[in-house]
Amino acid sequence: MTTNKKLQDWVKEMSDMCQPDQIHWCDGTQEENDKLLKLMVDSGMATPLNPEKRPGCYLFRSDPSDVARVEDRTYIASKKKEDAGPTNNWVEPDELKATMKALYKGCMKGRTMYVIPFSMGPIGSPISKIGIELTDSPYVVVNMGIMTRMGKAVLDALGNEEFVPCLHSVGAPLEKGQKDSSWPCAPIEQKYISHFPEERMIWSYGSGYGGNALLGKKCFALRIASVQARDEGWLAEHMLILKLTDPKGNKKYIAGAFPSACGKTNLAMLVPTVPGWTVETIGDDIAWMKFGKDGRLYAINPEAGFFGVAPGTSMDSNPNAMKSAEKNTIFTNCALTDDGDIWWEGIGYDAPDHLIDWKGNDWAPGSKTQAAHPNARFTAPASQCPVIAPEWEDPAGVPISAFLIGGRRPGTIPLVHESFDWNHGVFLGSIMGSEITAAAISANIGQVRRDPFAMLPFIGYHVCKYLQHWLDIGTKSTADKLPKIFYVNWFRKDENGKWLWPGFGENSRVLKWVVERVSGEGKAVKTPIGYMPTADAIDRGGLDVSDAEMAELLKVNKDEWLREVASIKDHYAKYGESLPKEMSAQLAALEKRLQE
Repeated sequence: MTTNKKLQDWVKEMSDMCQPDQIHWCDGTQEENDKLLKLMVDSGMATPLNPEKRPGCYLFRSDPSDVARVEDRTYIASKKKEDAGPTNNWVEPDELKATMKALYKGCMKGRTMYVIPFSMGPIGSPISKIGIELTDSPYVVVNMGIMTRMGKAVLDALGNEEFVPCLHSVGAPLEKGQKDSSWPCAPIEQKYISHFPEERMIWSYGSGYGGNALLGKKCFALRIASVQARDEGWLAEHMLILKLTDPKGNKKYIAGAFPSACGKTNLAMLVPTVPGWTVETIGDDIAWMKFGKDGRLYAINPEAGFFGVAPGTSMDSNPNAMKSAEKNTIFTNCALTDDGDIWWEGIGYDAPDHLIDWKGNDWAPGSKTQAAHPNARFTAPASQCPVIAPEWEDPAGVPISAFLIGGRRPGTIPLVHESFDWNHGVFLGSIMGSEITAAAISANIGQVRRDPFAMLPFIGYHVCKYLQHWLDIGTKSTADKLPKIFYVNWFRKDENGKWLWPGFGENSRVLKWVVERVSGEGKAVKTPIGYMPTADAIDRGGLDVSDAEMAELLKVNKDEWLREVASIKDHYAKYGESLPKEMSAQLAALEKRLQE
């Protein structure tokens, strides 16, 4: 329990509204975790995997209506609509609270309310923050136990300080004697993932899945934290953090923002191909960064685990992620083998003759449906990653030397270029994105879906104020202390649609040039779009990339870029009058340079 009066009063108020049968204060012990897992196995919600193949691992199958983040049911309930901006769904806070309170009334009948004290970041770090999640889902408790520092130690550290209150319910009360569903949740029209930025509060109802229910993740660590960061002068970003060590033992830390399907987790756990270089992981998804006394930005990974997309993850694409998930891991919506292991599409080996698919049905190769859901997940402790950096839990954070930004672009954008300065780098961050492909059901194939700093679904306030905050951060230190900003594109193709760059571990060659640039070395040439590597600047030793292919990878086609300028103008027009003037000035300067 706790002596924090505000916490005691809030738990009582919420339990009076939700009416659980009992309240359990989570202590974060292994004994508690084991009891909850047994409870879910006994109820049919969890399937224990073969302890010889996957020790300490469990498989869950969600309801088919509850398989991913529900962005169209995600709200930023700021007091003023203009504070939410054009990229967020807005509802007036009192109206949204009234709707949700009607749903919350009695929603935990027949269930236990779990009180989860959790720290985003190492407990006691000056960069960390504490939240309390109330939930009626034991699945949420065991996942939060992996994804955050959770339990009694957090309550002890909280004392009487402020916390972020997070209320979650699956929205499925039980009448006396009623049998529970194996995955309780509410219908889609009753799902709400609501953020109240002025109150630093999160209310979630109706979904038991992922970022809808693990409220420390996108809800707190990005949407609410981005507002805290704006008000307090730091950065909460959708970024990986990796550590690079060169053959002489020099260490650099790099953070990177990439939209989904751009190899972010693979990059965070990269196996480099450049002899003598090593990559270690600090974080694969979120970075919180504050200025140190020396004027540099120091980053922590606020999470304690990986909530990774399983399909496509293999020993080829990401061996370190595979090794991280060998034990003590929760799998959701993967397929089950007859010998108690899991399988998914892209795992690197053929499916056996028989599986139980993610819906619990028999499945065989050649079936018209996929065995695992495309958004199937693994929740694994970061401490199990074979390349986790020793300082990943350093409360002081690690000093960031460079930001990488990038998307999936088959043309126009070169392999890598460096911004001229901080403001130009913020401009590059504002225009990054991926080209819409036939994989998305869309009439806009070939158009670019812009995703500023990969934060579009996660900014807790107006996107233009967010870009202004990035500009403001640049005034808080000097150019030699601020990270340099690089735009990368691993996905450029030739006219026949063939990849020009091999990607994966070979991306370490680009990282080597980035490190050389931030170290005051690294050969570069000034172009209209930024500083580009010279033809021989990127180490191609032992790599099957010809001079002609390298020239194509580094080409700046002025006509293509002028079309890009027109596309950016259309993009900026959607943001309206409040777009920072510096962004328009950067765009005009780019157009002028291209026309010279």
